Amino acid sequence: MEDSESVATLMDSTTSKIHQLQKAFAELESHRAVTLNLKWKELEEHFHGLERSLKRRFHELEDQEKQYETKTRRAREILEKREAAVVAKEQDSLEKLQEKRDAAIFSISNALQKHRKVSSVEPAVVSYDDQFGSPAIDDQPPEAMTAESNLGEIIDPSENGNLEYPQLVELCEQMDSEGLHKFISDNRKNLAVLKEEIPLALKAAANPAQFVLNSLEDFYPKEVSNVDGKKDSTLLGVRRTCIMLMECLSILLMYADLVSVSDVISEDVKDQAKAIAEEWKPRLDSLDVDANNGNSLEAHAFLQLLATFGIASDFDEEELSRLIPMVSRRRQAAELCRFLGLSEKMPGVIEVLVNSGRQIDAVNLAFAFDLTEQFSPVTLLKSYLKEARKVSSSVKPGNASPITGQVRVLSPLD
Repeated sequence: MEDSESVATLMDSTTSKIHQLQKAFAELESHRAVTLNLKWKELEEHFHGLERSLKRRFHELEDQEKQYETKTRRAREILEKREAAVVAKEQDSLEKLQEKRDAAIFSISNALQKHRKVSSVEPAVVSYDDQFGSPAIDDQPPEAMTAESNLGEIIDPSENGNLEYPQLVELCEQMDSEGLHKFISDNRKNLAVLKEEIPLALKAAANPAQFVLNSLEDFYPKEVSNVDGKKDSTLLGVRRTCIMLMECLSILLMYADLVSVSDVISEDVKDQAKAIAEEWKPRLDSLDVDANNGNSLEAHAFLQLLATFGIASDFDEEELSRLIPMVSRRRQAAELCRFLGLSEKMPGVIEVLVNSGRQIDAVNLAFAFDLTEQFSPVTLLKSYLKEARKVSSSVKPGNASPITGQVRVLSPLD
């Protein structure tokens, strides 16, 4: 009995609880609908905001891409124009250089045809005005060197009595080296004529080779040991005259019908020349920027002394080849190398010039020694122009650029 009542009570309680649960559930359902509706509106607004933001950013990126493409196209056009301008300038420079070389070779060929009067000549050495070299001449032993010169117009021996400067003959007859130096200095405006007439005037000297050696006495002034040869115009003139006189002696020696080399350059004179060379050689170790630029009068005079007096074999070839870059800008450089027997050393010399940024000098020697296949002039000149542009962009106005010094090679130095 008590069990039945307990079950009924539980059943009544369950029904009541079900109604309570239903009511609570209904209330929960009502709250949930409101909450979800609110959350969906927030989410919908949020997603619409994201969509608008993404579209705005997309359009901004499209605009930036169009601007970038425009700038890239303009930059490419400017670069193509600049490249075209550089190529045109390089081509123009190469054409001008080729024209100068062709003109120089044509001039030399005409001069050689005009003055090739002697079929066999005594050993001698001469200097050349041509900056690019002349038709190949076989190397001769340093003791027996011979050449044909285009150092001005060579006067025929029969015209000895028709010299424009007969005073030269008198000075040579008197073996007056000091007077000869002064006369050359006073008449330097007519240097071309002097170069033509001095070789014949030397013939009048009792001992031409000794006379020329005597004229070298003031190349290094003894009374003023610290004189600056680069600033003293008088000393510069003396040194240029010394070199010219050695060249003129070489020109005299090339005429077999005029003189015999052994008669002019005796063993005693050779010994004196060697002693002078030994005295000059240590001074070359302290040369300054002119040597680095390839325009050293001191190195030129030393090499010319060895070539003119046939004493190159007494000196080491490697040491002599290391001096060539010091004179590479001087117009006589190529012929000095030939007559000193240094032709086989030229690839190494040209490498030194290229590595030191002196491509113009390297091109000149490559043409002179027929080494253009090994050292392409076009490649070297392009490299030179590239470096020149870099230097010119970094050099302030009024400051000299080291690389611009090479340009003067196109106008041969004295």
